[in-house]
Amino acid sequence: MVHDKEALDGIQLAVQTALQEDIGQGDVTASIFNTGKMARATVICREDAVLCGQYWFNETLRQLDADIHITWQSQDGSLIEKDSTVCAMEGSAQAMLSAERTALNFLQTLSATATCTRKFVDRISGTSAQILDTRKTLPGMRYAQKYAVKCGSGMNHRMGLYDAVLIKENHIAAAGSIRKAAGLAKKKFPELTIEIEVENCQQLEQALETEADIILLDNFSMSELQTAVRLNGDRKKLEASGNINLDNIREVAKTGVQYISIGAITKNIQAVDFSMRFD
Repeated sequence: MVHDKEALDGIQLAVQTALQEDIGQGDVTASIFNTGKMARATVICREDAVLCGQYWFNETLRQLDADIHITWQSQDGSLIEKDSTVCAMEGSAQAMLSAERTALNFLQTLSATATCTRKFVDRISGTSAQILDTRKTLPGMRYAQKYAVKCGSGMNHRMGLYDAVLIKENHIAAAGSIRKAAGLAKKKFPELTIEIEVENCQQLEQALETEADIILLDNFSMSELQTAVRLNGDRKKLEASGNINLDNIREVAKTGVQYISIGAITKNIQAVDFSMRFD
């Protein structure tokens, strides 16, 4: 559920921007209808999916007419079947017509992320690994897509560059070594999670000697992942990333890593097919 004021303000702004992009100076087609005409409509999902995007959908309608009444048959995070009705609306025909495309765009995109995430989560069911998202999100949709990942039973990695330290190759080069980079991060941001990305087991051994909380194993082969888990023991949390898909993710999870980050769940998505039908 979304309760945080900052998050709600972000949803409001995102919807406002999307409506301005679509409606501009006015919806000329919808304007031919009597502004007082009332109508009823339903939204139908044309495929099996995980529903996500109610807050953005509701806010889209609210910004055009706060008196539109929306009744949801399913909630965010619910599995919905093909051709099922997800919500019904009643109110101004003109406002619903103007809101239709923007509201459905939010619903189809966020449900796509939630659905894709659930596929990866289901594929590693029974293992101790957890699916993480990345910063590879659609521009302007960071919070929305990370919310969708949670609706799909995944976990959020850092929200942005400001809430966790992730030391990568260029950071290490700038600092001079893995140890120096980690030491500088710990000294400046002792309250933040510190993660170090490594590309081989030699770098892993160096990272294990730092105060990092998590080590990211980037593009490790399956045998290298197994070696990394053995070298680590219980010292750090391990995250696997790179060239991981639905075909090999279960094998990755069974190596014993705690986290698997998947950029595809936010960037390689196919919109879920929703349609709005007026009675």
